Formats: sequence, structure tokens, C-alpha cells
Amino acid sequence: MNPDSFAMRPIGVVRSPYTDTAQIPKGPGATHEAEGVLEILPTLERGLTDIDGFSHLYVLWVFDRAAGYDLVGTPPTDRRPHGVFATRSPRRPNAIGLTVVRLVRREGSRLVVQGVDMLDGTPILDIKPYLSSVPPEQLRRGWLAEAERAAEASRGLDKSREPTSHQARPDLDLRGQRTVDGTAIRDVP
Repeated sequence: MNPDSFAMRPIGVVRSPYTDTAQIPKGPGATHEAEGVLEILPTLERGLTDIDGFSHLYVLWVFDRAAGYDLVGTPPTDRRPHGVFATRSPRRPNAIGLTVVRLVRREGSRLVVQGVDMLDGTPILDIKPYLSSVPPEQLRRGWLAEAERAAEASRGLDKSREPTSHQARPDLDLRGQRTVDGTAIRDVP
């Protein structure tokens, strides 16, 4: 393989309720709870053997509708610019996306999942079981934790008495959403 260039082939496509990026929840407090389907190519179905034993999956996919890239940009969660590698921007040197979804069920070569944040028809590069060996108290949320505190303050929420980072709240997922056994809980103060 040439280290300067390589090719990948999609293993399937995402079936999602989203047909336009404006429909995908973004910004402080955004939750990704939409259900979708990962349609894996039938020729690769054997590769899904035993996947139904996992509750959550990493999905590697392509921002196939993004053009070009910006090394610095201002995300919807903050007013300050950040480097592309410190954000989830679709405008990246390599237009690769990463999402964690909850596996609802397997139907042959179709995986019904919850938590999609991709457009319908998005090419899937790979899926892997979600596993983490990083203890929650060692996780840091970088600039995002500060942006979330600022958003809460602007909405008049007093969070000064509560821990604000995932590091201090092991019941929060990587997006800062309250969870029970990995499932997001809505409207929890």
C-alpha cells in the first residue's frame, strides 16, 4: 500500500431519517436518538456473526457530501474557532466520520441502531464493537466542557453546584448526556 494514497470500499450504507444536514441535531444539549439502519452488503453478512452480543457499535463512515476542508472553524457548540481535529466538523482533510450507536437488533445483513447522526445513503467504511478501557474519571472533554457551561449559563441554568464534566460524572456519556447502562435519559436536570 502506498502511504500517500489508498482506497477504501464501503461495506454498506446508512438508512437514516435525515436527508439534509440541517435536520441533524447540533449544538449544546443536542441528543442523537434517531433510529436508523446500517445496511451491510449481503456478501459481507458473515462478518456480522456475534455482533448482536454488543450493546453499542462504532460506525466509521464517509462525509460523502462534504467538499474541501478547513483546518480551523467555529463549531455550533462554541463561538470560538477550534482546530478541525478538535471538532466533529465534516470539512476535514480526510472526510471520515465516527459515531457510536446503540444496537437495537440485527436483521440478517441489516443492523437496526439508535443514535444515528448521518445522512441517508451515507457510505459505511467499517463497524466495530464499542469498547472502552479508559476509566470515566480519566476522560476530559476539552473546550467542549467550557462551551457547554457557557450555554447552560446563557439559558439561566445554575449548574455551579453540580460537576460539569464527564470526568466528574461517570453516569454521563462522551457527549455529556445522562445515561443508564449506556442509554440516554431525556430531560434529566
